[in-house]
Amino acid sequence: MKLTDILSGQLNTAEWEQKGYELPKFDIKALREKTRKEPTWVHFGGGNIFRAFPAAILNEALNTGKYDRGVIVAETFDYEVIDKAYAPYDNLSLAVSLCSDGNIEKKVIASVTEALKADYQFDDWKRLIEIFKSPTLQMISFTITEKGYTFNEADLARGLKPVFAMGKVTALLLERYEAGQLPLTVQSMDNCSHNGDRVKAGVMAYAERWLKDGLVTQGFVDYLKDETKVTFPWSMIDKITPRPHQKVKEMLEADGFEDNNYIETERHTFTAPFVNAEEVQYLVIEDHYTNGRPPLHLGGALYTTRETVDKVETMKVTTCLNPLHTAMSIYGCMLGYTLISAEMKDEDLRPFVQKIGYIEAMPVVTDPGILNPYEFIGAVINRRLPNPFMPDAPQRIAMDTSQKLPIRFGETIKKYIARGLDMDNLVLIPLTLAGYARYLKGIDDEGRPFEPSPDPMLAELQAIVAPLELGRPDQDFSCLRKLYSRKDIFGLDLYEAGLGDVIERMVCELYAGPGAVRRTLHKYVMAR
Repeated sequence: MKLTDILSGQLNTAEWEQKGYELPKFDIKALREKTRKEPTWVHFGGGNIFRAFPAAILNEALNTGKYDRGVIVAETFDYEVIDKAYAPYDNLSLAVSLCSDGNIEKKVIASVTEALKADYQFDDWKRLIEIFKSPTLQMISFTITEKGYTFNEADLARGLKPVFAMGKVTALLLERYEAGQLPLTVQSMDNCSHNGDRVKAGVMAYAERWLKDGLVTQGFVDYLKDETKVTFPWSMIDKITPRPHQKVKEMLEADGFEDNNYIETERHTFTAPFVNAEEVQYLVIEDHYTNGRPPLHLGGALYTTRETVDKVETMKVTTCLNPLHTAMSIYGCMLGYTLISAEMKDEDLRPFVQKIGYIEAMPVVTDPGILNPYEFIGAVINRRLPNPFMPDAPQRIAMDTSQKLPIRFGETIKKYIARGLDMDNLVLIPLTLAGYARYLKGIDDEGRPFEPSPDPMLAELQAIVAPLELGRPDQDFSCLRKLYSRKDIFGLDLYEAGLGDVIERMVCELYAGPGAVRRTLHKYVMAR
């Protein structure tokens, strides 16, 4: 069983289907011919999340028989991905959905019709120019991470032949402008807030610098700013797609599926002919298109307003997912866990995050209407976090915690204050913040040292708690005022909010000695 069998005429359909593999229901060759002549969608970033999600939902749309155009992927960073994960497999891939109940869904993804290297040194660049000059092109999209959206000074000497992603995209947009100011939507699908604005800022930085240097006209800049021509909608994307997993490789091998090898490029991209991901996924997109759009709603995407996209993002990051992740990461590190799924079997940690979400954060949740907050958090607690196939670690989630606390907890506290709600309802959120002062000490609940995860503020914050010692409940905890009054860390002064003294008392309990973290966690979770 090989992916290349599908287009070579050697496909044994019965064998694939008998082993639980879902094959495309559309004519792949006809799709590729149609898309080459009349392209509608180019996606920048050929990594695992693209194949597991945007390409997969397009595949679902194509399976309905109601659409006949594929997606062209363009890689801007790691060209080995094209050479090793696309070309040898006819641009086909296998999406493996790992369900929390132990079931596995295996689908061949055939929606990618071309895989191109987005760089001037390759002939593929000529093809990209051809595509960008096509009146049928509707959308370009991205999963290149937030870092990929920046203007890079190193490109200045290269003029209109930049090497960084946003420079290349802007150069291609210039081709589209010169072809007749053709309309287009520039759509981020990266997991960052207000992502459309990030892309727009990157593109405009290049365009305005080129204007200053006399390389482009004011007309090009005006074209990019004209929302009847070019738009940069927001989106919210949510799906965990870890690197290819050994368990999945072994299961596919046992099936007789031969394309199960790992690929690590020189740039340390980890990929494979297959992608493994969780079953739950969300893609909510601002419906602001200038030249039509691929019908991704046929595959499960939700089109809505910018305001609603923002509400969905706020719901996720301040109530229904991100705060739970952070609470689990802080206490998981101190209790010696290395897997989030294992934490969800803990008799204290599971109710800890359940009660943070349902009891403390939910009263001030932002309800977007398009997704139900209770159902969203239910999926998080019952299907996503416990999923044993998702090898996510509290140590990874604990990275940059100081940058996350203001949004993940500070916003909830601010809403309690703004609405005049009883602050006594907040118990486990303060316990999470108290746990941070214990986590910074870098000593687990059994008294063993551990390395706190990387954080730009780590050394500075550790210096604040340095005077504190474990096993001395009578010591002076006044140093904590330097921590919990910091608005840059928590989004507000927790003493002014009326929570500082409560948190100090909890920190005192957490520092009582070996086993204090478990005892304190259990005490407050059970009392709640």
